[in-house]
Amino acid sequence: MGRIKKHFIRQGILTTMIDEYLAQNFYEAGYSGVIVVQSGLGSRVHIFAERPALIIGRKGSTIRRLQSIFDKVFGLQGVQITVSQPDNPELDARVQAFRIARSIERGYHFRRVAFAALRRIMASGAVGVEITISGKLTSERARFEKYRAGKVYKAGHIVDELVDRAVAHAKLPKGIIGVEVIIAKPGKPGDYVRIKSEEEVGELVQHLREEKEEEALPGEVQELVEEAAEAEVTEGGEA
Repeated sequence: MGRIKKHFIRQGILTTMIDEYLAQNFYEAGYSGVIVVQSGLGSRVHIFAERPALIIGRKGSTIRRLQSIFDKVFGLQGVQITVSQPDNPELDARVQAFRIARSIERGYHFRRVAFAALRRIMASGAVGVEITISGKLTSERARFEKYRAGKVYKAGHIVDELVDRAVAHAKLPKGIIGVEVIIAKPGKPGDYVRIKSEEEVGELVQHLREEKEEEALPGEVQELVEEAAEAEVTEGGEA
């Protein structure tokens, strides 16, 4: 058990190191995340990014360079790399955080960028979103501004199930601007409770009654029939 635990710890540390390396070097590609799977036949690295072409490179040149880095720096042998887009980039906090940071670096006003991202994320079906931009925004004194729409969960197990959070940094001549994005994705938590309407309750009661009638045992039915027959005979004798 101890060896298995150590293996998973090493695997987690390795994945984190690769994730940090890719996030720093493929910032412009809208890097989202990575999955690393190691087996006796080699290693498979699946990279998610908003723009996979920037990671693949011309004729696969960037992929070949990554294979060499994964082998020499991270110790992965027989590496196979695949690159694809995340399922829904608009609900991926990391993609959105990097997108906001890139826009700020290109000179767009941070409020305009934040509100545009807010509308775009909510239009994609998010339950809620919160964007925090901090740093020397309009003066030499650092401060932060927070923009929120919908419902954003901050505590409980629902955070692990439905909330995605990411941080990015925009590098400007006057300093670094921090961007934090929290997205509450659509879905029902495990403790979701909804009060049924009167029509739904009536249908449920009727369904339970029908099930109860179908569950009557043949023996019980036979006893009821015999009791009814005896009652008829008794009534006939009395008559």
